Amino acid sequence: MNRFLLTQGLSIISACKKETGDIWQAHFGAAAIGSWFFAQNPALDIGTRQQIHTQAEKMVRSVYASENGSRSDQAEDGPQVDRAKAEAAVLNALERTIDGLHWVGHNVIYSAASLSAIRELDGWGTDEQIAGLVELIASFEKTIPGRSWIGYSASEVKRLPIAPEDGFPLIAGPEELSAFVLEELASFSVIYRAEAHHDLIGHLLTFSHALNVLHDLGYPEFFERGLVPLLKLAKALRASRSIAAMETVKLVSSVDRLPLQPAKRSAYLPLDSKFWAEDYERTNWDFGHVFKFAHSFYDHLARVNKSELSYIQAFRYVIAQ
Repeated sequence: MNRFLLTQGLSIISACKKETGDIWQAHFGAAAIGSWFFAQNPALDIGTRQQIHTQAEKMVRSVYASENGSRSDQAEDGPQVDRAKAEAAVLNALERTIDGLHWVGHNVIYSAASLSAIRELDGWGTDEQIAGLVELIASFEKTIPGRSWIGYSASEVKRLPIAPEDGFPLIAGPEELSAFVLEELASFSVIYRAEAHHDLIGHLLTFSHALNVLHDLGYPEFFERGLVPLLKLAKALRASRSIAAMETVKLVSSVDRLPLQPAKRSAYLPLDSKFWAEDYERTNWDFGHVFKFAHSFYDHLARVNKSELSYIQAFRYVIAQ
């Protein structure tokens, strides 16, 4: 398959800090990489795979055409960095933040996406491009857990302890982690369309998937160290499973307002060609999450080797609004 989405996804992540001074445009790079891996799903027919590639390539080109994305989609000039050296540089940057919850796990999400693409390509990037990846990932140091929470403030989430009385299961590897997050997903009686709820649930899927990818790539120590911040996110979300009185709920958010609105149910799932018949450009591909959430959810399903209806029905309220 064409590796365009892998190389350009890496390019977007690498150039993010330099071009925008922020961390968020890298979403589209991680989404491009996620779309490429998701399109390998054996349950997809050829036509649906092509639909996914078409939408993802359109997303990538929209980044190049944006105000902050003036660069071309051509590779940088210069010798390519050795794969092992490139991976080591990314991991050294991640080492600085892996033990904490930073922006609901995007330090890990960006790192895992970059590492998986570099491994698949057997190396990528010039010294300058690898330095761009390192700069982005290192910039998560001392950042907040996230900006929108139900039942907690960001500072309270940061200080949340993980204790035996929380009842979290023993998680020894990716299969256990996938089973855990899918059960957490299915435990919500209502999923609200809010950054403090829907988006956090979605990132519980993507953050945990990123930890699984690190384990797959041969870095189990990063998987193990990332579990505590992931469980902090899960613990905070548990406080929002059942909201008895919307008017009295504690909402700490710079973007969400009460009353929270229930998320809409997606009639189609990402394995269905009808899902991709929608033109997601009009919603900016949900900032790339239309690809990222699909990739992570189905990867979790594959690891537990069962398709519980409760998992799938809950995911319908997460995937696309």
